[in-house]
Amino acid sequence: MHLGTPPARTSLTVLALVACLLALVLGGAGPASAHAALKGSDPAEGSVLGTAPKQVTLTFTESVGFSDDSLRVLSPENERVNPRPAQHVDGKDDTARVELSDGLAQGTYTVAWRVVSADGHPISGAFIFSIGKPSGTTAVVATDSIEDTAAARLYGILRHVAYSGLALLVGAVSFVLLCWPTAAALRPVRRVLTVGWMALVVSTAALLLLRGPYETAGSLASAFDPFQLGRTVTGRPGIALVLRLVLLAGAAVLLRRAAARLGRHHDDGTTADDLGTRARVVGAVLASALAFTWAGAEHASAGIQVPLAVPVAVLHLLAMGVWLGGLITLVTVLRRRAPGGGDVPASAVGRFSTVAFAAVAVLVATGTYQSWRQVGSWEAMYTTSYGRILAVKLAAVAVVLGVAFLSRRWTARLGHEALPAAERRAESEPVRLRVVETVGAPSSPVASVAGGRTPDTPAPGEPGGDTEPPATEADGHRRRLRRTVAVEAALGAVVLAITTLLTGTQPSRAADTTPAALAPEPQTKVVTVPFDMGTAGQKGSVQITLEPGRVGVNTVEAVVYTADGGFATVPELRLTLTQDDLGIGPLDAKLKNQKGYWATYDLQLPMSGSWTLSITVRTTEIDQITVRETIRVT
Repeated sequence: MHLGTPPARTSLTVLALVACLLALVLGGAGPASAHAALKGSDPAEGSVLGTAPKQVTLTFTESVGFSDDSLRVLSPENERVNPRPAQHVDGKDDTARVELSDGLAQGTYTVAWRVVSADGHPISGAFIFSIGKPSGTTAVVATDSIEDTAAARLYGILRHVAYSGLALLVGAVSFVLLCWPTAAALRPVRRVLTVGWMALVVSTAALLLLRGPYETAGSLASAFDPFQLGRTVTGRPGIALVLRLVLLAGAAVLLRRAAARLGRHHDDGTTADDLGTRARVVGAVLASALAFTWAGAEHASAGIQVPLAVPVAVLHLLAMGVWLGGLITLVTVLRRRAPGGGDVPASAVGRFSTVAFAAVAVLVATGTYQSWRQVGSWEAMYTTSYGRILAVKLAAVAVVLGVAFLSRRWTARLGHEALPAAERRAESEPVRLRVVETVGAPSSPVASVAGGRTPDTPAPGEPGGDTEPPATEADGHRRRLRRTVAVEAALGAVVLAITTLLTGTQPSRAADTTPAALAPEPQTKVVTVPFDMGTAGQKGSVQITLEPGRVGVNTVEAVVYTADGGFATVPELRLTLTQDDLGIGPLDAKLKNQKGYWATYDLQLPMSGSWTLSITVRTTEIDQITVRETIRVT
């Protein structure tokens, strides 16, 4: 019986493959794109125009899709001034343009946008421009995280359920077709198939309904909006989800036919024990089509090398299903306790060991390519969220490989014990002999042998007649294999959860292409400015806190300190802000004494950029000093 290569050698092969491929593909790469990012706009961010523009145009790093509310232009009074929804410019999928109303007044206008990138993930942002001269604005723009909505959180959970359903379905089918065909008649295997199919169908239908609210940051109730659902099924993610439901319906029909064929009795009383090559080919095609509904609508469908990335992603998903779903199927059959069910054949365990090793090798190769494509450099592994999550996944995979090494060792030992055990069972089979008995005469010893027992062997039902056969060494190997496979499956589920998290995280390459102005800024800006308190040798400092430090309404707090760090009381403190580049200001913050510190809670900052703080501290009734510092507003 072939059980694959020796466990030690195969495990070292996998580790060597991991090291070589990581060194090859992460050694150096230039930036590219994945999630879309805003590349430019007309009018430009922060610009001051002499006349009102007729339209606003945005350009992104890759193709984007949008809804009626994807692009809004708001007046200083928070009124929408684009009467019609956005359109692509001259058919270019990486652009969005809206026409503006006539007769726009002077002031600062806010452009808020939310679009869907080519890989299916929504992105959003906002910026301002001014007509004539800057002004205050009351425009309100959502600043919450894109994923911080009920629809987005539920969508992420359902994505994990869908991945899990695919793994169970592909893994159980591959286990039956490649390792143990007669296992299709076992109730645990059928239960795994049913659970996987149901999880995939329910999660896909729910994802289709939630796609609209997920893209538009709408409420859960809007999932049943017919107009929004109609728009969803015409987009690429929606088409992929509909295709997945159709494929699952076809899979249900094929699985029922396969079960009926395996259960059909022939004229000689036997049943089919193999579905044949045709069933394997059909199963492979159907599984590949299911995997394509992910690869064709997510990260692989955008960025560099798409023609190569999509089939690689399909192989990655299939290998994940064969390995993880097959492990779970093996665990269920190893743990079954059906009366008369027997044990899993050592040959089936050996074949799965070989198949699982091949699947892990494919996972390593395709996963390494995907890592290079999405990360791009060693530095991004620890400087971006995607890289850090990927590092955690790689560590989990390394632990899984260690447990897999133990599983293959017990598989090999179980295979070595299988043949001697079979020979011992053959030798212990009773020999039936035909004997002649005299009516009324006592039974001869030969008659007892013909019944399968000696005179000293108790009959069934008699004391000692139901003793269990002694445990063999193979039984011990089987128990250890059951435990290691269960641990391996649990760790595989953790890897799957991390993978789901990665699919919703902006790849590192996209982070490299995002303009610096779009990078996250601290939510509170704090500057400390030293000054001369008017007495020889005495220095003080004033600490200015600006929260949130963004365009719009801000809170300002100012605290004066002595040279030794104690609080200082001053008769007066004034603060003005000036945007020197654009000639804005000075804007008086109008600080008020709050008995220990100075503050204002309604300072309006009309635009982003570098602002100069002019701080005037009156130290006595006749002495004052003015100091300056700059602060960046986003």
